[in-house]
Amino acid sequence: MSTSALNDFTVQNLGSPTVPSPYKASRYVSDEERTLYQTTVLSSEENNQRHETTAPLGFELAGPRKHIYFDPTKTRCGIVTCGGLCPGLNGVIRAIVHQLYYQYGVRIIYGFQYGFEGLVPRYGHEAIMLDPNMVSRIHQHGGTILASSRGPQSATEMVDALERLNIQVLFCIGGDGTFRGACDLTTEIGNRNLKIGVVAVPKTIDNDISFTARTFGFETAYSAAAAAIRGAHVEAAGASNGIGLVKLMGRHAGFIAAHAALANGDANFVLVPEVNFELVGANGLLTHLYRRLKARRHAVVVVAEGAGQHLFDDGPAGSSATDPSGNVRLKDVGILMRERISEYFRLMKVSFTLKYIDPSYLIRSSPATASDSLFAGILGQMAVHAGMAGKTAVFVGYWNDHFTHVPLKAAGSVPKKLDPEGNFWQSVVECTGQPQNMVNNRAEFLDDQEATLMESFA
Repeated sequence: MSTSALNDFTVQNLGSPTVPSPYKASRYVSDEERTLYQTTVLSSEENNQRHETTAPLGFELAGPRKHIYFDPTKTRCGIVTCGGLCPGLNGVIRAIVHQLYYQYGVRIIYGFQYGFEGLVPRYGHEAIMLDPNMVSRIHQHGGTILASSRGPQSATEMVDALERLNIQVLFCIGGDGTFRGACDLTTEIGNRNLKIGVVAVPKTIDNDISFTARTFGFETAYSAAAAAIRGAHVEAAGASNGIGLVKLMGRHAGFIAAHAALANGDANFVLVPEVNFELVGANGLLTHLYRRLKARRHAVVVVAEGAGQHLFDDGPAGSSATDPSGNVRLKDVGILMRERISEYFRLMKVSFTLKYIDPSYLIRSSPATASDSLFAGILGQMAVHAGMAGKTAVFVGYWNDHFTHVPLKAAGSVPKKLDPEGNFWQSVVECTGQPQNMVNNRAEFLDDQEATLMESFA
């Protein structure tokens, strides 16, 4: 089988870079410099056999080029932030503006307000001019000074706006929905034979964008989530048969829940979308939670928002229940777990106290930690290098301790999820003490009480 789009990491260029860069670097990066996709000899050999190639797959390195595509004295740039809020958004904006202004000499930088809506005139969102004075301290605050929105917009109308303003490079800060919108933009730009670059900076606190080891905001998110788990543990330990239930972000991947649980160490059960579980039965969650309370008199349960969607009678969502960005609207597993846990212990005639914590929006609106702020700033700088060099349909990734260029089309080709059989998840299981799996063997004996409960919860 030939190399598929999955592993086609070829970066698109608008043309040959011939303009000497005003950026003064001690070392410039060439397009031939790459870092390996597979990091072990065995996995590289396996990948080569799978795709009938002897050339190891790798990502083009990000960084300053000696020659760039756009003349900075004539270049106009735009910045847009899309999707949900995330710690570090303002830091990326600030870094892009500073890099363009001070290092490349670009003087016209537009900020488009309220996401892609800001590129569509009928919404009435006026573009604002950004300069270093305006953004000098914004990285110390949560949210985004440009505001944001969800939902697709007409690529035709957006490119019309870019043409009217004579924008040469658009920087899109967002997640998978933003990437889809950016891909639509580049397609429309190509159809018109325009020379407009589109460079994305991956933004998701879930850390679920493929082909980048890390996204900005993730460390802040799981650090704040660990504090929520700590609070749940204090509440649970302060009552007889106390249960702390914490719902965290993670639509399709449980990275935040898993990292927060490991960082904190107080969680007894972690439920993530990648690992199936059942509520009742001899090996169900509720049976193990009952045993935990009987032994220790308190317990903490952490659940990612995308876990347990199979527990709802009508499935994870209605057939057409999607948000404006096209994501399936998840049912609220936190509320469901609170109800089912309470119902179970009432049926068992066990007195208990349950405290439910959902810190999601507090976490999303938090200012970035020092480490996340640093990371967001470098991502912004690397995005500017890519944009000025004429790269397009690309996002700035992080792989093998290198900042990289990754084609936008690759990001949606494979979902990024926790590996239930990997060492990291095993560490979570060992830290919490939860069973390796909480799925029933149907041949297992159920006593009369468990059988009754199974019928009650069916």
